[in-house]
Amino acid sequence: MTAVVFWALAVVSVAAGIAVFVVDSMARATFALLASLLAVGAAFLLIDLEYLGVLIVLMMVMEMLVMAVFMIMYMMNPAGLMPMRMVHNNRAALVISGAVFVLLAAGIFGTSWPSRRGRPPADPAHALGLAIMGPKMLVMMVVGVAILATMISTVVLATHRGRYDRYGDDLKRGRPLDPGPEPAAEDGREQPR
Repeated sequence: MTAVVFWALAVVSVAAGIAVFVVDSMARATFALLASLLAVGAAFLLIDLEYLGVLIVLMMVMEMLVMAVFMIMYMMNPAGLMPMRMVHNNRAALVISGAVFVLLAAGIFGTSWPSRRGRPPADPAHALGLAIMGPKMLVMMVVGVAILATMISTVVLATHRGRYDRYGDDLKRGRPLDPGPEPAAEDGREQPR
């Protein structure tokens, strides 16, 4: 049963990865990539690498959701859903990717892999987590908070007026004051919008 689920996750991961380059919008590509990486994270969980599996799932969910939120806020087409060409400069991309694949495959088959020394640890996932993070966990936690604060402050600074400025303190103004205040009429009253 485990083998069947593993291969099903592998197929989902590869199919969603291909979909990233087949779909015709940024939002769909983002969620296809999220599906692919969630399948990879589930496969890691299936082979008892809980630390890496949970790490992949948490990181990819947050990263893709942040991408989706920023697309909704800043892209000119609605939320990146309008059809657009997702692949540019096809010939150069094929040549470069083919060359990189050949180089990596040559490295795999041409390298003399070292023989194992010592015994594997009792908990490989714990040992791997310590090897990756080690004493830098506090630094990474601070960096995470700093990145979040940077994203929030960027959004705040990017909008010079909020909805209360545009719709009034009680948000009951019929039309927003966009893009700026109207010039006063000759009788001194504000012109209606």
